[in-house]
Amino acid sequence: MDRDLAYQRDKKNIIKKDFIKNRYVYIMALPILAYYIIFCYIPMYGVTIAFKDFSIKLGILKSPWAGFKYFKDFFNSYYCLRVIKNTLLLNLYDLLWGFPAPIILALLLNELRNQKFKRCVQTVTYLPHFVSMVVICGIIIEFVSTDGLINVLLSYLGIEPSNMLTRPELFRTIYISSGIWQGIGWGSIIYLASLTGIDPALYEAATIDGAGRWKQTLHVTLPGIAPTIIILLILRLGSMMSVGFEKILLLYNPMTYETADVISTYVYRKGLLDFDYSYSAAVGLFNSIINFLLLIIANTLSRKLTEESLW
Repeated sequence: MDRDLAYQRDKKNIIKKDFIKNRYVYIMALPILAYYIIFCYIPMYGVTIAFKDFSIKLGILKSPWAGFKYFKDFFNSYYCLRVIKNTLLLNLYDLLWGFPAPIILALLLNELRNQKFKRCVQTVTYLPHFVSMVVICGIIIEFVSTDGLINVLLSYLGIEPSNMLTRPELFRTIYISSGIWQGIGWGSIIYLASLTGIDPALYEAATIDGAGRWKQTLHVTLPGIAPTIIILLILRLGSMMSVGFEKILLLYNPMTYETADVISTYVYRKGLLDFDYSYSAAVGLFNSIINFLLLIIANTLSRKLTEESLW
């Protein structure tokens, strides 16, 4: 008993000394802590709207309790399977094509020996990330319109021009390919930083053993950045039920709802356009829970299989 009390007393003293020693660091962290408390944790109280027949007049507290009524309505609706399917497919295609793209670009840039050309390529690929999403979508709309650049080029191949954003079968291709173009440069930064941490002696040893550039990439470079790839992959898997809301909202239309309508845009229409706050809150909460579970599962599997994890 005395030993436990002594341990607790020593622990408190260590914590107190740490606060005194690093007091300025803790003071600097207060605004960040306040931000998350005020804008992330306190608003979570609004989740109760999903379980109530919410009325703006009555407020959250006085609105009658509805239980899981709106969750059942969503699962029984025609739109449930459609928005879940579209959300998962867009994320799956982005994972297959968009996730490896920055890795490949980083590996290619790492092979360049002309520093001026390397910086030029980096600048060009970074630029789309800093352009407003509204401007990006405007460019996409202009390019894929009936008289846009892409249709003009296709017309030379004998393909009849059409407004591509009115064709449901093309929406996912346009969304994923434009997303890769917009984010490939910015996404490669963290991999380029990870590449600088690889010991040059490993490349020298591989060269002595007769390994060419391709084998050096396979046996030295990729294993060197594997922890970074795994961590980012876990984070990406944790958002498999989330899709960029603004981009889809600016690009889709009723003619492409079949393949373009996702959970976030469905929540927007039901909540802000139809004023069905409880229903949209229930759908949004369902989406967040699935994302949370996917993150837990991905982290657990990664820790067991690769010994790399977020926690």
